[in-house]
Amino acid sequence: MDSSLIIQIVLMIAVFYFLLIMPQQKRAKKEKAFEQGLKVGDKVITKSGIHGKIAELAADSVVIETMAGKIKMERSAISMEMSAKMKEQK
Repeated sequence: MDSSLIIQIVLMIAVFYFLLIMPQQKRAKKEKAFEQGLKVGDKVITKSGIHGKIAELAADSVVIETMAGKIKMERSAISMEMSAKMKEQK
């Protein structure tokens, strides 16, 4: 193999890592920290668009109190971005 071809392949892999993989890992860490930081009384929006307030917390799930009643959901169903936007608007 030609050494310039090897250098090009290594550069492509490095660019791929820095543009795609690393930002995804950062986003996943932020989401995990957001899920762990949830507490009773926080107003949140789910990824499906349901607005509510956290009524109960469990290891992997939350109970969200909405105007229609209470809904049990997975913690991962809460949207970090939408909940942050809702807090900014107040």
